[in-house]
Amino acid sequence: MQPFYWQSQYGNFGDDLNLWLWDHLLPGFRDVHPDVLLVGVGTVLDCALLPSGIRKLVVGSGFGYGTLPDMSDGDEWDVRCVRGPLTAEAAGLPLEKGIVDPAVMVADMPEFRNIEKKHRKSFVPHWESAVAGLWPAICETVGLNYIDPRGEAGEVIREIAASEMVVAESMHGAILGDAFRIPWVAVTTSRSINSFKWRDWASTLGVSYHPRQVPVSSRAEAIIKGARFWGVDFRENVPAGSEVRRSDLGDVAVLNREPRQTSLRTAAKHALAAPSTLALWQASRATPQMSSDALLSERKERFAAELERVRRDYL
Repeated sequence: MQPFYWQSQYGNFGDDLNLWLWDHLLPGFRDVHPDVLLVGVGTVLDCALLPSGIRKLVVGSGFGYGTLPDMSDGDEWDVRCVRGPLTAEAAGLPLEKGIVDPAVMVADMPEFRNIEKKHRKSFVPHWESAVAGLWPAICETVGLNYIDPRGEAGEVIREIAASEMVVAESMHGAILGDAFRIPWVAVTTSRSINSFKWRDWASTLGVSYHPRQVPVSSRAEAIIKGARFWGVDFRENVPAGSEVRRSDLGDVAVLNREPRQTSLRTAAKHALAAPSTLALWQASRATPQMSSDALLSERKERFAAELERVRRDYL
């Protein structure tokens, strides 16, 4: 059995943790049933992503992009649970199958326990923002620790765990923050951020998704997100509610390849990012939220029970 996950050419820790999380949750799963795909963390219940003609074991995945597959064929699909009730409802599954995002179990792994706090507040952008934005410099200006979501998943998670509060545009930044009992504030920089997947997860833990708006920080970021930047509208051909992750971002490097940087050019770019700087500073001082200990524990227990049934049936 092999884990299936969506792989960004730039890296995205929320998807990449599938590379090792299941070895902890289901030890030995790689040694059995080579004809089965384990479909786990991520918004991957999409006909364009998942191969047909092979059996798929779904444990905590979510819907949110493209076309939802017909999962009624028991020979091809074994759906144990999905990320939340919105995915369950869309798929015609009992709502109780929408348990929680499997990433919450990371906090119980020995290597992520008792991590010393070293950051008062951290910002975890969406990977698209990290590709084209000026967020490291903005974070330095407003006193936030910048966590690049494209980094190695384990190191990104350690940085989140080492924070006392998290400002998250990355959904898994909020999920991992909440799992480590760290208060978090949600932000968004464009209409392309998928609110369905956020609400799907949030509804499992009694929290809400009402992100604070933060403007894009650069022209390149506006182009790949289909946003406005200083009166110039780059919104053509970007459908509302769909992230650019499904499209080709190969031109991002070209967008960011500017002439030799001078102090004047750098100062101008930072000046143009002033609205982003102010909005992120305000978000870092907003009242954060966090799920209750009791509800998180209850959801993790339900998920662990599903894992036990998977072990019984497959291992």
